[in-house]
Amino acid sequence: MKQLFKHPWIVAACHLLLVMLLYTISRLFFYWVNIDLYPNVSTQHLLEMLTGGMRFDLTAMLYLNSLYILLALLPLPAHIRNHQAYIRASRWAFWIPNILGFIANCMDMVYVRFTDRRTTCTIFTEFQNDGNLANIIGQSMWQYWYVTIFGCIIIIVLCLFMRKNWQVRSYRPIVYYTKEAICMCITIYFVVIGIRGGFGRYTRPITISNALQYTNTPRETSVILNTPFSILKSIENTTYTHPHYYSNIEVEKHMTPVHENDTINDCRNENVVILILESFSKEYIGYYNTHIDGGHYRGYTPFLDSLLMHCVTYRDSYAAGRKSIDAMPSILSSIPMLIEPYVVTPYSTNNISSIASSLKEMGYYTAFFHGAPNGSMGFQAYARHAGFDDYFGKDNYDGIEAFDGTWAIWDEEFLQYFARRMNTMHEPFFTTVFTASSHHPFKVPQLYEGVFDKGTLPIHQCIGYTDHALQQFFEYAKKQDWYENTLFVLTADHTNETFLPEYKNAKGLFEIPIAFYSPRWNQGKLHTSFPVSQTDILPSILAYLGYKKPYIAFGEDILTMDKEHPYAICYNNPVFQIISDSLLLQFDGTNVTAVYNHQQDPSLSNNIVDKIDTHDMLIYLKAYIQQYIDRLINNKLTLGTDGSTS
Repeated sequence: MKQLFKHPWIVAACHLLLVMLLYTISRLFFYWVNIDLYPNVSTQHLLEMLTGGMRFDLTAMLYLNSLYILLALLPLPAHIRNHQAYIRASRWAFWIPNILGFIANCMDMVYVRFTDRRTTCTIFTEFQNDGNLANIIGQSMWQYWYVTIFGCIIIIVLCLFMRKNWQVRSYRPIVYYTKEAICMCITIYFVVIGIRGGFGRYTRPITISNALQYTNTPRETSVILNTPFSILKSIENTTYTHPHYYSNIEVEKHMTPVHENDTINDCRNENVVILILESFSKEYIGYYNTHIDGGHYRGYTPFLDSLLMHCVTYRDSYAAGRKSIDAMPSILSSIPMLIEPYVVTPYSTNNISSIASSLKEMGYYTAFFHGAPNGSMGFQAYARHAGFDDYFGKDNYDGIEAFDGTWAIWDEEFLQYFARRMNTMHEPFFTTVFTASSHHPFKVPQLYEGVFDKGTLPIHQCIGYTDHALQQFFEYAKKQDWYENTLFVLTADHTNETFLPEYKNAKGLFEIPIAFYSPRWNQGKLHTSFPVSQTDILPSILAYLGYKKPYIAFGEDILTMDKEHPYAICYNNPVFQIISDSLLLQFDGTNVTAVYNHQQDPSLSNNIVDKIDTHDMLIYLKAYIQQYIDRLINNKLTLGTDGSTS
């Protein structure tokens, strides 16, 4: 028996079983750390998720250990297999990929709270220009010390368990090589089956979307999946599969992103200022939540509440995705976030329309502002691609004492800087500022410690601080000559952590403010008849200003008219969501997986997919997906000067 367990393939099998056990333990710990994200999960359903997760763990484990398995099975002479150099190489082939895989798993135990999805390979692009990344990771390791300790324990177990050496016994060559070759072939066969997730005529290789079969909600896919699997599978799918739901003629009838130059508005030379508020979930804003707590809910934004009373805004307004890089193209170029953020796809250098490039044609000066180090998060690159004349970041700000030590210049100082810079711009101008102080790790300046309501989540006091900074910005702006001639647009990039039960679902995770404000308007209006999205901002601004040329946009004018197609569309990995004034439909690319009446069923607990006709919604959603992916792949996201697709 002792000799048996010295054989390489037996030793390897024990090591791989250990990895599978550690994946299951990691999944349980992941669920415990983020248990508030998955309410009402029964013990039976948790067991179902754990069982389903083993399928994805097996694939990830076999991928990561392919070299190790090969080294354990190669039919080489015994003196080579028993050599310490060969054994050391096998150890490192086991240690390196598995340790990196479990580190990625541990990092997602924290990161999933902000993205609501397992990390994919786009992470390497998203943060490639962030020089402060080491500091951010260090702070997170300290803040979530229990995750750090758990990760260290996993690494120690892996290292200790791999200390034993194997010992290959010598046999007659014909017996030895025949036995080893047969063993290797059989093992490779089963490894291929494991990597594919099954082996049969109609079995497709396992993908991220397969996790849906073990869940009640798309959010639960994060429990089923593991991070190495998500990264590896997204590397495999670096290009989009072109869906052909309809013919080219049919798809144009169902949905077209081409906006003709038929605006009824005369050209206006008003300035436009877009304020993108980091992580400003609608949940945090009292104005939108008067129905909560019997009308006693106040939120954390007293200034924004007062401003919204004078804005054109919307009861049902949604982000396109869950990350900042999802929001940038959606807000500024009316490009949706479907499957992966546009800026990290292989098509990110395509020609695109944008508010900046369109308004430059009308004689506008354009500038983008973000208080983080220039180049971080890919914002500067995208701003340049979108046609902004100038970019202003931390590197342009004079006063390092205003740096928060992690991400960017504090919002109060940077918004004042933003306002002062507009005093030097020739009119008309179009500017965009992206705030930063309501970003993790959720700190406020020492001066304001204890000033703002800390609420129930760490982010709440940061929301209060940014609201205060916003108030200071408007008080300064009101005194400037350009103020009366300016249209302000307020929105958020995405949502963040939730506390209220009403927002802990597939709808609430995307609910953000979208509001338009002009000092010239007499009164505001809260629209309740149709849902809107970040992609509606571009066509609304261009229509309002009287832009006359045709252009591409995946939204509609919501400022001067009602929506022709009253839907909002977002991507809730791994399903597409289309939301009407009363229904939310989820589509996995092939089948409708769920339908909810979000007005009557705000918790989205009653799936009525077989009880209601959603034919029109599904037709529009399919056409929308097809149009976007077709134009993305074929570089047709903008129009030529003659109105032709370019």
